[in-house]
This record gives sequence, C-alpha cells and structure tokens, in this order.
Amino acid sequence: MLHAPYYDPEKTYEDNFDKGPFGDFADGKKFENKDKLKYKIFDFPVYLPFGIPAGPLLNGKFVKGALDKGFDITTYKTVRSKQYPCSQWPNVLGIQINGNLTLDLAEKGIVGNHKYTEPLSITNSFGVPSFEPELWQKDLKETVAYAKKGQLVIGSFQGTTNPEHDPVAYIQDFVNLAKIVKETGAKVLEVNLSCPNEGTAHLLCFDLERTKQIAEAVKNEIGNTPLIIKIAYFQEQEQLEKLVVYVGKTVDGIAAINTIPAKIFDEKGQQALPGNNRLKAGVCGVPIKWAGLEMVKRLKELKDQKGLSFTILGVGGVTKPEDYQEYKQAGADAVMSATGSMWNPYLAQEIKRLDK
Repeated sequence: MLHAPYYDPEKTYEDNFDKGPFGDFADGKKFENKDKLKYKIFDFPVYLPFGIPAGPLLNGKFVKGALDKGFDITTYKTVRSKQYPCSQWPNVLGIQINGNLTLDLAEKGIVGNHKYTEPLSITNSFGVPSFEPELWQKDLKETVAYAKKGQLVIGSFQGTTNPEHDPVAYIQDFVNLAKIVKETGAKVLEVNLSCPNEGTAHLLCFDLERTKQIAEAVKNEIGNTPLIIKIAYFQEQEQLEKLVVYVGKTVDGIAAINTIPAKIFDEKGQQALPGNNRLKAGVCGVPIKWAGLEMVKRLKELKDQKGLSFTILGVGGVTKPEDYQEYKQAGADAVMSATGSMWNPYLAQEIKRLDK
C-alpha cells in the first residue's frame, strides 16, 4: 500500500524544502530500536544496514524524520560549494512500467505523468540544487548530532564546473567541499559521481581518470574518514573492472546504482519535463532493481577477485523487505531505498521485523 510521500511531487522543490517533510515523516512519532546492535558499517554499529541514499532527504527536517522512523543510515541530499538552482517544476513524475526498464526501452522513451501506482516507479529531474554552504553546513551539523545510537548520517557532495573549465580548479572544488562537509561532524562522506553536472548527459563516474584523481584528492584531504563514491549502472564489464582497479584501494565504499536515464514523454509524445537538456531524466523504483542487483553482484565478484575490502551499498528498486534480502544475498553490505522509502515511511520497520 502506498502512503502519502514525504516528498510531495505536486509541490515545488522550494516548497518541499521549506514546508516538508510530509505524510507520516511529519507525525512526530519515533520508532524505538529494541534489538541489539548486530551490524557494522565502516566500523560504526547500526541496528540494520538499511537506509536512504542521497536524493529525497532535502535537509535536516527530512533526515530527522527518516531517523525517527527507523532508517539507520541516512544521506543528506548532495550539496555544492555555492548556491545552485533547482530545475523547473515538475521534478518528479510517475512512471507505469510492467517489467524491467531495459536500456533499449530507456533509449526509445517512456511516458511520465502525475499518477503514482504500483509497481512503484518515478522519474526525477532536479539538477542537483544546493543552497549556500552557510545554510547547509549548520543544518547538517545539527542533523549529525541528532542521530541516536546505532544510526549514521552520511554527507553527500558534488563539485561544480567552473567557467574556465579548469580541471585543477574543478578537482579542488571537490576537495574544499569534502573539508567543510567533514567539519559538520559527518562520520562518513559520499562523493556523488552519478548525477549530470550542469546539464551534461555525461556522468563523471564514466570518466575513469578524473574519478581516480578526485577520489585520491578527496581521500588525501579527509584522511581516515570513510569515503563512498556513488556510481551509475556500467554496461561494459571492462570499464567497471578498470574503475575498481583505479579506486578500489582508495575509497572505502561504492554505492550503486543511482538511476537509469531515459527519454521521458507525455501522453501526447512531447517532452514531459520543460526546459533545456531535460528530455532525459533518471528513472528509479521497481523497474531498475535488476540493474542495481546486477551491479552489486559484479562489484562483489571484482572485490573478491582483486582482494579488496571496500563496502558495497546496493541501491535501486527496493520497495519491500524481500528486496532488501535479495540485495544482501547478492553481496551488498548495506542497502538503500529512495523511491520505496518515499511512499512507505515504515519500510525500515518492516524489514527489522523480519530480520530476526
């Protein structure tokens, strides 16, 4: 059963930021963990290695709502080093697909509308908005302090390209961001390499050399603080293997996947999301679970083959407790749910009841 979502797609990003979260995330009721702390992620004890990835938790109010409902690993939405606007509304549309969203179907195009039905799937297109560091740094610091025993708040960040297209300055932006995110007290940092930057369709995680440079520079800055890189679905095994070789000894975790980009049309066959560079948008939910599971299995195999020890965070299409179990069996050390958690604030509690 779908609940009222804590992020309201019918409201603008700004309205959600100011007035959200909505639904049961805002009811003030807190779930009490009564089990023992039997899991560890990056040596931090958690009740359950399950939570919400970067995306729907816009600010501290959203993160606190998630922590109160039993999501033990929460990710504060990706921030930047300066204020950056959100893409034009609508930013979320419902998708109705029976079966998997294959890469061929994504390229052919699918219909987006304002209906949200099961099997749950949406497209989202925000453009990685951010408020200025003075706002989010204070908010994130307070949010990190709010987490209780057995809970973890991850700080996610992304560099911003510069007008001169200077690669050195671009990498330094990541480093500077890592420094000020760490200053909030966040015990784990995540660098988002899987969202289009400034409207480009090319994802940073596919630029292996640049990814390597950024991972090494950031890790050099933050030292022993665990670093996660968030990546997209890799179609080519050789490319994924090279990525693991490049960064497997540098980073502490790899989160996969973000979304599958697809052409989004309305019922009349027109571009559904208004504005430039928005014909394609990321699709998440049930139809992309196949890709998230596949990536976890491939990362686990590569990790074992290379004798590496990075943590694998599985993301994509987790909407019920059985999905969590599938990801764990596939090799995920932790599992995250964005779309599923958005329409079911009790998903973590449901998984905990079965995880005895």
